[in-house]
Amino acid sequence: QVQLVESGGGLVQAGGSLRLSCAASGSIFRTDVMGWYRQAPGKQRELVATIVSGGNPNYANSVKGRFAISRDNAKNTLYLQMNSLKPEDTAVYYCVAFKFGTGTGYWGQGTQVTVSS
Repeated sequence: QVQLVESGGGLVQAGGSLRLSCAASGSIFRTDVMGWYRQAPGKQRELVATIVSGGNPNYANSVKGRFAISRDNAKNTLYLQMNSLKPEDTAVYYCVAFKFGTGTGYWGQGTQVTVSS
């Protein structure tokens, strides 16, 4: 079992920055893929970024060059630095961990990010 708790969401003006954090507990390992997804009102949940220790991060085209994902394995924490935010980035952001081998996904409860124009 893996428990994930996101924090850091909020209201920001367009062009601003936010940093999301995701504290992981339970059976989380370096080999597990961790990432961020988001879901805007009336839209499907979509990939934002994923990362696995020792590998290159993977980003959605819409956030490349603006967002940066990182993980601190010693603290079992995942981060998402979001810069140059746009109103279309407004969504609930979810932290996810996919277990190595089984691919089982564990999700956090989500944190709201609202970008005003």
